[in-house]
Amino acid sequence: MAIVKATKARALAALKAVDWAAVDAMTDADIERQVAENPDAGGILTGKESAAGMLLALRARLKLSQPAFAARYGIPVGTVRDWEQQRRQPDQAALSYLRVIFREPEVTARALAAPAAE
Repeated sequence: MAIVKATKARALAALKAVDWAAVDAMTDADIERQVAENPDAGGILTGKESAAGMLLALRARLKLSQPAFAARYGIPVGTVRDWEQQRRQPDQAALSYLRVIFREPEVTARALAAPAAE
């Protein structure tokens, strides 16, 4: 697949051209069929693959090792390792927590480091 550079204006114009109502109306079967028919489309990620990718990207962005990430955010290092190696999938609460860390890593770390209010 070719890599194409686009300006912000072109990207926004392309997003405006999408029929979002049609996209929202697609069923899982429609999506699977379209992925199967398109040789350029990647496969549909499983929950484990998606969570592992998000966590790997997050740690890379923060430049943290597994032990450092685990310590900073109060997650057992074995759990981080299991998620990244797709041995286990985070439950919904853990996924929500990872999304909070992804969006606000410094705020989350400060909140966890602050002494508990009495």
